[in-house]
Amino acid sequence: GCLLLWLLPSVLRAQSNGEARPRSTPCQQSPTKVSCKGVGLRKFPKELGQGVKYLELSNNFIQNLSGSYMPGFGQLEYLDVCFNQLEAVSATTLAQLPQLRSLLLGSNHLDRNYLTNGQAFRLLRNIEVLDLSANNLESHMAGWYVSNLTGLRMLDLSGNKMTILPAGIFRSAPRLRELDLSNNYIMEIEEGAFEALEELEVVNLALNSLHCISGFSLTQLQVLNLSHNALELFVSEEGAEPYLLQVLDLSHNRLLYFPELPKAHYLTHLNLSNNLIASLLPGSGQPGEFVLRYEEMARFNRTSHTTAGLTHVVDLDLSNNQLELFPFTFFHSLGSLHSLSLATNCLQDVAGEPLAGGTEPSDRSPAPLERAVLSVRSLDLHGNAIRVLPRWFFDSLPQLETIDLGSNSLQPCESRGSDRGGSLGGGSHVPAPGGTCTPFYNVPRLKHLSLCKNNITRLHPYAFSQTSLLSLDLSGNKDLFVSKEALGGLEFSLQKLSLRGNQMDDSKAELPCLDALKVLDLSGNNLSLLPTGLFCSPLESLDVRNNNLLTLEKLALASWSRSLKDVSVAGNPFSCCSLAWLDT
Repeated sequence: GCLLLWLLPSVLRAQSNGEARPRSTPCQQSPTKVSCKGVGLRKFPKELGQGVKYLELSNNFIQNLSGSYMPGFGQLEYLDVCFNQLEAVSATTLAQLPQLRSLLLGSNHLDRNYLTNGQAFRLLRNIEVLDLSANNLESHMAGWYVSNLTGLRMLDLSGNKMTILPAGIFRSAPRLRELDLSNNYIMEIEEGAFEALEELEVVNLALNSLHCISGFSLTQLQVLNLSHNALELFVSEEGAEPYLLQVLDLSHNRLLYFPELPKAHYLTHLNLSNNLIASLLPGSGQPGEFVLRYEEMARFNRTSHTTAGLTHVVDLDLSNNQLELFPFTFFHSLGSLHSLSLATNCLQDVAGEPLAGGTEPSDRSPAPLERAVLSVRSLDLHGNAIRVLPRWFFDSLPQLETIDLGSNSLQPCESRGSDRGGSLGGGSHVPAPGGTCTPFYNVPRLKHLSLCKNNITRLHPYAFSQTSLLSLDLSGNKDLFVSKEALGGLEFSLQKLSLRGNQMDDSKAELPCLDALKVLDLSGNNLSLLPTGLFCSPLESLDVRNNNLLTLEKLALASWSRSLKDVSVAGNPFSCCSLAWLDT
């Protein structure tokens, strides 16, 4: 109180003399960097300390970049004014920013006054990075803004209202390397739109309204994203120069066939997920109702040399299409393929050799004497209607380490005698009658297997013998019966096991001693006791939620006392009189 009374006269004197009380700036400042992000600024700051190179003004209420002499801006290299209410940029201001390299103006109102603003942009002689995203810019506005930025390297025009890329729109930015045009309304790309951009490497055209890519000829591109359009056709142009394209995303379109790619390219990642591709086999008939709406389709020799140039592809995603057959022949030439997804298709069978046009997918081709092998290490086939995989399927995938077969209708075969490490001759396998089971034994490189939601009711003895699995998912198989020998052969390898949601009672879960098991999920069953075979496992994570457990055996918890890190026990009718296991 005394201090306040002592200060009051001087404060009143200052106010009566018209003096403003000193205010501390809300910005964070260092010798070369000033951040005024989200501090409520309504005007561009007029003064900065000498030598500031980085200025962040995003998330404020600034409406214009204009003003008279502004000392301290001569060294500025980076200016961020995103998420403001910016609608006017003056030449006076930009003339005082001779060193500016990066200008971020996304999420403003630069569609207003675009003629005057674009004229001012001509003073940005050294600009290399420009963000004009989400400014309601139409095609002619965007073209005007970049009409004289000869040193531009990265341009973001995403989230605008562009409908067409006219010829020569980027002619004045010949050094452009990365271009983001995603989330517009682009329906047409005129010939010559990218003609001057000899250094262009990355183009993002996702989330537009393109229906056809004909005569694709950007040989210098390395990354092209055309996802989430309405593409029905993708045809490249053959030329003398090889294509440098490495990543191509054509997902979420309306492609009916595998795209026609150039013969010579360096493509490593190809995403064709969420399209309408129904066949990869050469000569397969077109749907009767399909009409040739493009001239290019008449000369489109599908699959004739489609795979010839895919020798470098490492990752191929064909998930969420309409494939009914897994044609091994199609993938034979993909010598570098490591990851392949055919998830959520209509697969019912696999074909070892090409089928003639009109052959029904259900007609299986016999395994040839000398079958070519695939280099695939990770294979995703979940969400199909596969009933059986023959032995040659795994023999053709000698490098296979991970396979997801969830949500199919596969039944594992039984293998006898192999628990002792004996020979896996023909007599040691006992397939189900009619060859309706799949042999998962003796697949030496396989480490991760998912068979969730396959309606498996019984797991036969030694079903995974001599397949050194590290993880096994058998969840979602209602009333599954697992005999004690079912996991025989996995005692020293299996580290992660899921039996979640199988509604198994104590009599159906007879697990052996799994010496390497670290993660176990038994949730969603009807267990009243933990399988005794687990007591020797060095468990680190145990999930027994939603069972009928009255208690947890102290013997089990004592054996896990040094290894167990987390345990989930909710949803069990634990007895309040049998909680001594908590002490352990």
